[in-house]
Amino acid sequence: MARAILIVIDSVGIGGAPDAAQYFNGDLPDTGANTVGHIAQAVPLHLPHLDALGLGAAVQLASGLEAPGLGAVPTGAWGAATEVSRGKDTPSGHWELAGVPVPWDWHHFPDTVPAFPPDLTAAICKAAGTDGILGNCHASGTAIIARDGAAHLRNGWPICYTSADSVLQIAAHEDHFGLDRLYQLCADLAPTLHAMKVGRVIARPFVGDVGAFTRTANRKDYAIPLPGPSICDDVQAAGGRVHAVGKIGDIFSMQGIDTLHKGKDAVLMDHLRDLLDEATDGDFIFVNLVEFDSDYGHRRDVAGYAAHLAWFDAALGALLPRLAKDDLLIVTADHGNDPTWPGTDHTRERVPVLVHGMGDAPLGHLAFSDVAASIADHLSVPYRGAGKSFL
Repeated sequence: MARAILIVIDSVGIGGAPDAAQYFNGDLPDTGANTVGHIAQAVPLHLPHLDALGLGAAVQLASGLEAPGLGAVPTGAWGAATEVSRGKDTPSGHWELAGVPVPWDWHHFPDTVPAFPPDLTAAICKAAGTDGILGNCHASGTAIIARDGAAHLRNGWPICYTSADSVLQIAAHEDHFGLDRLYQLCADLAPTLHAMKVGRVIARPFVGDVGAFTRTANRKDYAIPLPGPSICDDVQAAGGRVHAVGKIGDIFSMQGIDTLHKGKDAVLMDHLRDLLDEATDGDFIFVNLVEFDSDYGHRRDVAGYAAHLAWFDAALGALLPRLAKDDLLIVTADHGNDPTWPGTDHTRERVPVLVHGMGDAPLGHLAFSDVAASIADHLSVPYRGAGKSFL
């Protein structure tokens, strides 16, 4: 029974990107950033299952660094993948892993106040039916809601902010502004932002009172459409089912996806375990585990990142015996986010490609899209994307 499982451990980079000098955190280029390598130097790592698949060997291949604690002789197939898309963001990495390199440069809003051009601000006001907007800057979502939430309740203006990613985020109170109204606002603005090559408009609803605002689980992403068919589309076209776990549904706007399972990372691993019992011949399970990035990378929490790697390693160890004989499992990442690095943004890095189900083999340097090509090869489906199979 041939099935494919792709787990993206979000932001778990391994350094060595040849174009890292072209990407920055503030004024500092990403040259030398190495998420796994620098964590291993700062905190003792014990990752027996990832290391057996080849994580330590992949770090050394990508960057030349011998990561302390990661010196196992690999029993899986392993390599290091280099991205060609011009970005170090979630959509670019995932799309290219799915066989669709991004053919354009993303638009990013400047880290200034105001961050948005006057014509866009006017368009937001017109769509919202308000006289102005709050925020209009780079910000953390929880911080700006705490800062501007009271004003939002008084005047009803949406809280609009951005980040180092190509994104417009709009926060509004579910009761005072209205959840459906927030969704409609984001849907109305999405075509304008997509024409600017802004990757996503994100609805960020919250509830509560002044001093106790909390974001809800009703986030909704309005992502720019993919520029071509992905491995998800190809699996569907061949009659297989595609099961998305985590934020994969948002990243791909549900294009080529049959089922969606969401939750915190621990819940997502439970969903993955259940899917291994349910998925049938020809199915593709596509997983994103985001908390490496959202909870530890951006917050530059080295100890927390290390602990989450240890959690995942243990969960992976429990998962491996559940795989069927003909299953192909690939563990990789979409970009880096070195928690030892100055700033709060992603870091441009190579990523590991760790494979269970094809024996022990050094795969060398790979392209991100080789992952999708290999999944298509394993499932014997006609493939329309970039890359070549390493099987």
